[in-house]
Amino acid sequence: MQDLSLHILDIVENSIASKASQVAIRITEDPEEDQMILEIEDDGVGIPPELVERVVDPFFTTRTTRKVGLGLSLLQQAARLCEGDLHVRSTQGEGTLVRASFRYHHIDRKPLGDIPSTLVALIVGNPSVDLQYVHCKAGKTFCVDTAQFKRELEGIPIDHPQAIRLIREETRRGLEELGYLFA
Repeated sequence: MQDLSLHILDIVENSIASKASQVAIRITEDPEEDQMILEIEDDGVGIPPELVERVVDPFFTTRTTRKVGLGLSLLQQAARLCEGDLHVRSTQGEGTLVRASFRYHHIDRKPLGDIPSTLVALIVGNPSVDLQYVHCKAGKTFCVDTAQFKRELEGIPIDHPQAIRLIREETRRGLEELGYLFA
């Protein structure tokens, strides 16, 4: 995967496949401490304790459509390449937390990628899921919360083209305020 947004897309899709109705994506960038943290937490069915350690094994998957599960193992590899790591904590019936850490200034740290398009893809494909994206950098915080958007839209579906345009624009604006540039 070329950037972190693709890892986010993959993990959130796994959360939704695990019957999550709420997913939180948190990115914390601390350039001064040379650290970046990516967390994805859901309220899905969780992972049985005996399987939690195996979820980063590329040759392990619970899917029946293919015999490998590369998502978490590739994220773990990306984190370790940058002197970080990946941890998975899960409780059956309560949900799962995936936490990846990276050395912020490491030359091999993957770029963030197109977060606005990633969020739009997740929202359009899963309008019933409440998605929260929180990004902290240099003392500033930006948040997108689809539950809040749903309330503010007053009956307009979250996957309506006007709503999606608003969410994309808000996300781009918020990330630009954090210092990201978009073409």
